[in-house]
Amino acid sequence: MDEYTSRVRVWGLTCPGSPEEVGRARRWTRDILRESPCADDAALIVTELGANALLHTISGDPAGTFHITLAVSAQLVSISVTDSGGTKTAPRVERPTVEDTHGRGLSMVNALAQRVETHGDRHGHTVTAHLHHTGGGR
Repeated sequence: MDEYTSRVRVWGLTCPGSPEEVGRARRWTRDILRESPCADDAALIVTELGANALLHTISGDPAGTFHITLAVSAQLVSISVTDSGGTKTAPRVERPTVEDTHGRGLSMVNALAQRVETHGDRHGHTVTAHLHHTGGGR
């Protein structure tokens, strides 16, 4: 029977497109990863990617949503945030000036994660950040 049991645990959460849901997503992430040394970094990544989904896509519309997936193994935490689309451009790292008040989020995610991937099209993008950790998760 063990051959059919995965050592990777996966959780998913779909959030309505309102700003307070970003806080709920952050708490949910911390709860799942409470034993992991990367719990705070993962919560910060979820906060940033969730906020970006609301700000830059139709996820932030009254009927919009964004979805978070956490995949946890003994060595790796993968955090994916999928938006509802509605934009023709993929999420990308920007080079803001000192005066700019936006544009630093994906740079921060890239600094915290060992690897960041973006997939999708105008129907929705998924940004996945991979963090190394030891032990952890539920």
